[in-house]
This record gives sequence, structure tokens and C-alpha cells, in this order.
Amino acid sequence: MKPAPFQYSAPKSLREALSILAEHGYDAKPLAGGQSLIPTMNFRLAQPGLLVDLNNIPDLSYVRLGSDGSLHIGAMTRHSTVERDPLVAQYAPLLHETMPHISHRQIRNRGTIGGSLAHADPAAELPAVAVALDAKMRLVSQKGERWVAASDFFVGLFATDLAVGELLVEVVIPPAPPHSGCAFEEVARRPGDYAMVGAAAVIVLNAAGQCDRAQLVFLSVGEYPTPAGQAVALLEGRRPTAELVAQAAETAASRDIDPVADIHASVAYRRHLAKVLAQRTLTRAFERAGATL
Repeated sequence: MKPAPFQYSAPKSLREALSILAEHGYDAKPLAGGQSLIPTMNFRLAQPGLLVDLNNIPDLSYVRLGSDGSLHIGAMTRHSTVERDPLVAQYAPLLHETMPHISHRQIRNRGTIGGSLAHADPAAELPAVAVALDAKMRLVSQKGERWVAASDFFVGLFATDLAVGELLVEVVIPPAPPHSGCAFEEVARRPGDYAMVGAAAVIVLNAAGQCDRAQLVFLSVGEYPTPAGQAVALLEGRRPTAELVAQAAETAASRDIDPVADIHASVAYRRHLAKVLAQRTLTRAFERAGATL
């Protein structure tokens, strides 16, 4: 399996990369870690005329804390770096918990957070986690920059809000409020495989111990990260109990998702997994926020 013929460019700065992308338009494709793009090129599912390699732009790789407590991660930061970074562990525990679930260590050594988000695979972990964390994406082109919420960034199957000539250059995760908890879990046939279903949960309690805000986002049950809006509506404004969590999990699995069958799982099995994972992640998130169920 070999890719179709293509040209190659390795800019040394973001400005140069943006200039090349603007010049070549649809024919150009950014290359980050290459862990998804190169296989699709080898199968000739993608046939860009020009690869724009971003690996020689060091300014796009970093993890740092903002003055407001938000976590800023450069798009070319490797998965393995995010996995081990102490700032991620302290200020974005959901992301820290999720990283070991991404493929295999060899893939995490090359793959990048921006590449995964821009690829927008519905079975990937990072898009769902970004939505659950209310992350923001900084998109840059020669025309300027704009910010897009993660919930608006993913628009379809392998499709994002990125315009021609734009690059995702930074992901910003807002600071977690007090009395918050989170959890991630997925089920795959083998370690490192794409998940048949995964779930990311974030819970914020108010001073009275009620659920002030909740997020429950599934992966691998639709064309893009799937928030469980009806399940969350059951939780918000109420004091959490095991029965309430079970009811929310049932609602999420039966009403919030519309999975399809494939060679790995039937629709019924995916709904079963979604219910189990929703109950597990919500329970852990509530307990980590300080609730007693």
C-alpha cells in the first residue's frame, strides 16, 4: 500500500505554514503526528497534493497555565507529553485520566493533541473529552484568528469547523470550579483498539450539595461527540442519589444516543455499554466532587 504522489513542504514557522496553506488551498493538508493521516493516504482514502509538515515549528508544542487558571496546550504537543505533564494532572484531571486509553504508547509518542482533534474521528477519545471540558479551540489563518467552542468545532463525520487555510494551533481548557469531579471510561475489544463506546463525565456541585452543572459526552455512538442532554437535565438542580444516576444513565442510553451497528457491536449492545459507562462515570464524578450516593 503506497500513497498517491504528493509534494512535501516543511515550514519553519507558523507564518510560513499559513502562507503555504493559503496558496495551495484544498490541495494542501497539514501533517502533525501522521498517525491517522498517513494510513489513510496509504489506503488512498486521502490524496492531498501537498503535505505541509508542522513538526519543525516548535512554538506549537507546549503546556502552560494561564493567568486565570486555564490550561493552554499547543496543537503539536504529543499525546505522551500531555499524558505525563504535571500541569495536566493537576488542572485537567479528566484529560490526564483519558490519555492512557488512546491507542498504544508508540502511537502516543508521535500523535498530537491538535492532530487528533482536527481529524475528528467519532471513535477517538479527545474530541469527547474536549466537549465535556468546555474547551476552546484557537484557529489561525492568514486572515487572522478566531475562537471556537469544542461543542461547535465538531460538525460531522471526520468534519470540523476548520476553514480552508486555517490551522488549529491551541486548545484551552477552563479552570475547574470548586466541588467538581470528573471521570472517563471506555470499552474496547482489546487494549489500544478503538472503543466500542466511551463516556466522559463532569460534575459540579453547589454549596447545598445539589448538582449545579453536569456534562456527559459519549464517543463512538454517532458521527461526532454526543452529549447526553436529556440525561444531564435530569441531574441538574437535584441532590444526587444512586437512583437518580441510574435513571440518568438509562435516559442517556435510550434517548440521547442513536448508535449504529457494525462488525464490532450491535445497536443493542452499544446502548447497553452506554448505560453501564454512564452510570460508572457519573457515579465516580459525583463522588470525586464530594457527593455521597
